[in-house]
Amino acid sequence: RDIGEGITIIAEPLHAEGVKSYLVEGERDVAVIDTGLGVADFAALVRQLSDRDPLVIQTHGHWDHIGHTWAFERRLIHPSEVYTLQRGFPNAMYRPLFSPQRLRGAALPPEFDPETAAIPACEPTGTLDHGDVVDLGGRTLEVLHTPGHSPGGISFLDRQTGTLFAGDAINYGGCWLFLPRSDAAAFRATIRMLAEMSDQFQAIYPSHEHAPIPPSDLRFAHEAFEE
Repeated sequence: RDIGEGITIIAEPLHAEGVKSYLVEGERDVAVIDTGLGVADFAALVRQLSDRDPLVIQTHGHWDHIGHTWAFERRLIHPSEVYTLQRGFPNAMYRPLFSPQRLRGAALPPEFDPETAAIPACEPTGTLDHGDVVDLGGRTLEVLHTPGHSPGGISFLDRQTGTLFAGDAINYGGCWLFLPRSDAAAFRATIRMLAEMSDQFQAIYPSHEHAPIPPSDLRFAHEAFEE
């Protein structure tokens, strides 16, 4: 869905994760913010949607965000999540995630066989950390380290439009904070930081659930978490 100002949402609503990835176009490159579940040719879709040179920038390394990262030549991720790309996601872990209950009654693409499918391992071509700037040519994305859900969670701020691509740092619905590498205390600091920055945002696009989120809801979320 083209939402204007060079931003496109790629949503996968027929899986329980309801994951969203984003394209942000500069004059030279298009930022590919996450690559979804990996059930179809995500790279081919990006080529259809943009004639710019794709640059994958990962919000974090969970399986539902790295599904087709291996198919791109340039891949950036936070240093603490590099191992997720290097490991990939083997079939034994991947297969159970496509049960009928998770698919919401949807049919998988005919070329995707969950009995054999896996997310191939790949090497990142670089890393991103807090304060880094992704230059797309005439447009930049500022990197914010937003851990909690995962240690290397990052969000991307497009100051040109006031848009925050929040990854899994915040969304409507559940925020998973008790996974093996999650950290509720880190999330507390993240949501405080985002609430304090909320006046700098016009809209927030998370990786799950309804989008956009109005910036004022960051303050509500912070207050609720403190309570």
